[in-house]
Amino acid sequence: MAESREICMSERVLSSRLLTKMLTKMTRQVMRPSTAAKWRQNQVPGGWRPGRYLQQSQRLVHEATRPMTLARGAGMMAQRMGVLIPRAAASTDAPSSGETFEYQAETSRLMDLIVNSLYSNKDVFLRELISNASDALDKVRFMSIKDPEALGGNEELKIEVKCDTEANTIVIQDTGIGMTKAELLESLGTIARSGTAKFMEAMKQSQDAAAGDASLIGQFGVGFYSSFLVADKVKVQTRSKDDDKQWVWESAVGSTSYTVVEDAESESFARGTKITLFLKEDTKEYADHMKIRDLIRQYSEFIGFPIQLWTTKSVTKQVVDDEATEKKKKELEEKSESTEDMEPVMKTEYDTVWDWTLQNENKPLWLQRPSEVEKEEYDGFFKTTFKEFMDPLAYNHFNVEGTYEFSGIVYIPGMAPFDMQEMQDARNIRLYVNKVFISDKFDESFLPRYLSFVKGVIDSKDLPLNVSREILQQSRVSRIMRKQLVKRTLDTLKDIKKREDSKDYDTFWDAFGRNLKLGVIEDQDNRESLSNLLLFVSSKSEEGLTSLEDYVGRMKENQKAIYYIAAETKDIAATSPFVEDLLKRDMEILYLIEPIDEVCIANLAKFKDYDLIDVTKEDLVLDEETEEEKKSSEEAEKEFSDLTSWMKEVLGAKVEKVVVSKRMTDSPCILVTSKGGWSANMEKIMKAQAMGDNRAMEYMRGKKILEINPNHQIIKSLKGSCGGGSAPDSNASSMVALMYETALLTSGFNIESPRDYASRVFEMIEAASKSSAGASSSSGASQKVEAEVVGDENSEGKDDPWK
Repeated sequence: MAESREICMSERVLSSRLLTKMLTKMTRQVMRPSTAAKWRQNQVPGGWRPGRYLQQSQRLVHEATRPMTLARGAGMMAQRMGVLIPRAAASTDAPSSGETFEYQAETSRLMDLIVNSLYSNKDVFLRELISNASDALDKVRFMSIKDPEALGGNEELKIEVKCDTEANTIVIQDTGIGMTKAELLESLGTIARSGTAKFMEAMKQSQDAAAGDASLIGQFGVGFYSSFLVADKVKVQTRSKDDDKQWVWESAVGSTSYTVVEDAESESFARGTKITLFLKEDTKEYADHMKIRDLIRQYSEFIGFPIQLWTTKSVTKQVVDDEATEKKKKELEEKSESTEDMEPVMKTEYDTVWDWTLQNENKPLWLQRPSEVEKEEYDGFFKTTFKEFMDPLAYNHFNVEGTYEFSGIVYIPGMAPFDMQEMQDARNIRLYVNKVFISDKFDESFLPRYLSFVKGVIDSKDLPLNVSREILQQSRVSRIMRKQLVKRTLDTLKDIKKREDSKDYDTFWDAFGRNLKLGVIEDQDNRESLSNLLLFVSSKSEEGLTSLEDYVGRMKENQKAIYYIAAETKDIAATSPFVEDLLKRDMEILYLIEPIDEVCIANLAKFKDYDLIDVTKEDLVLDEETEEEKKSSEEAEKEFSDLTSWMKEVLGAKVEKVVVSKRMTDSPCILVTSKGGWSANMEKIMKAQAMGDNRAMEYMRGKKILEINPNHQIIKSLKGSCGGGSAPDSNASSMVALMYETALLTSGFNIESPRDYASRVFEMIEAASKSSAGASSSSGASQKVEAEVVGDENSEGKDDPWK
């Protein structure tokens, strides 16, 4: 006990941090697993007494929790530990005698949390109330299957919504099952008690066959309270088929109570529930019937019962056209004809009237069998749901059954949207749970961003939502759904590609081809499937595009790889010195002319069993060399070794090395890059990035290797200038520098110093012009001497026999 007393006496000197350290040490000793195990078996080792440490903890708690104590923070921690440790270390012969208490909640604070914290969007109040009404209608429908009398003579199952801008109210009424007084108290008086969940449980326990057809929506028992998002007072009138009385429930925002009385004053109805929302001052816009119409169509368009909205509509009526009738009468009188039996001239007028209008005419096609839906219905659904004016290129209607069940339709649009670059924020996948719209913004929860152009709907009962039904929680279900959606989409694209009319896939590719290339980069799991959908320009595709599958089908017999070159345009790629030898061998080359192409191919690396090889990289081997070709190559390397060494000395660090090439036929030299580095085209792309840090990416620049063509006349001339053991002159060095800079251009790189390059070119032009002038002068003198010897052809001597 000395240690504990010492701590207590020094409480004004020791810091709470030190006390915490000491307490932690004691607690760790107590909770040590090996010790705890022996403790439970009453085999405590000698000299070790857990009770001592616990006693010290309790004393520390007592002292540290005193007012104005520096160790109060540590003491509070000890108090918490002290509560847990004795329970863990309790002896079996000392049973606990603790009391059990229920949690208490301040109702007004709880309601405030539900209303203002649970829901992020006020619009959802109507979705929740209509969903509750739909559940009430479903319940009475299920009950009527066994007991037709359950409908009570009112067989019309519907939901009515009426707004009143003058009274600032919204009324939602259904002809559902209604509630008795007891049910009213139980359902609306108990927060988070779901009457729907209780109803479903009762049906399952009774093994009711109708339960299998249930599409009830409610889960959590808090949806009703979303009414207070927009209303400061809510009135609920209800009548059950099992009750001869009609009841009214009322409550207001901030109130801790509610009232339930018999509704003897209001107009009675046979069965159902009527909810009246008295809107707040800052939510008056919800009293506008057009606003409510939009919310119904957004969230509850596919509810299985008719939703009627009291709204305006235009009607036509026939009225007498007084002017035209008078004119007709005068015409008859002028003709002396009788006007007694003349019929008046009528005209059509348009009038605006208030009436009940059906708001959910569209059917949830995804819940039907695909064989029962016509193409026109799919097209119409696509246009109305996603506000499109063109038919989709294709669609895929699916129903997945198993551990998790869901259904949906995915559409491939016929054209790219104008805001294609902003598609990562697109809201093209609409999620429904039991036909109730939940959300259309998921941050790639269902489709990766490269498929953000795909539009569709999904409906599932198994999705885990938060209580507000606004947020989809990550789970195994959502991952399975995402995988299925991607698979269905790629299968649909394959079907388009296989169509006899290739124009459909060409249309798709023009609009969304880059997206699939992005998919190859980002989606490793589906890379192989995506590779079959890619199209590229090639040396044999003429004006069109070719697939990798078609390329492989046209390959030479002994060809072992797919060759490509990246360039800015097709013409630049086709005239590049890198492709000279391949074209002469009649080997096909892919021309990657879009910025994303090279990155796409680099991530693909292989197609089937064939490597994809960049012809601008070093060590290009088109086919195996014969013994004769190997011998010829070795002789060329030996013959030009002095030249390559001298050229490397002239160029210095600009190139890694100079070697004799095996790939060129027409050009004197080219610059290739190392296998792991950027190509010339990729280097340009990376330099053009607005936020790129070229210094940080310097190591990715491929080391340049100069390859020379031993059969070209320029190279042979340079070799001659290096012969005889004498050092080449300065003109030869300038020629090498000019060749290097020209090779930079023809190989796709940028000139390092345009001014120096221009100076060398001008010097060469000047030298060539001087040589040409000297040659002309020499030619003129020669002609003069000849004229003196032979004579002027215009002179006399016309009888000369040589003429």
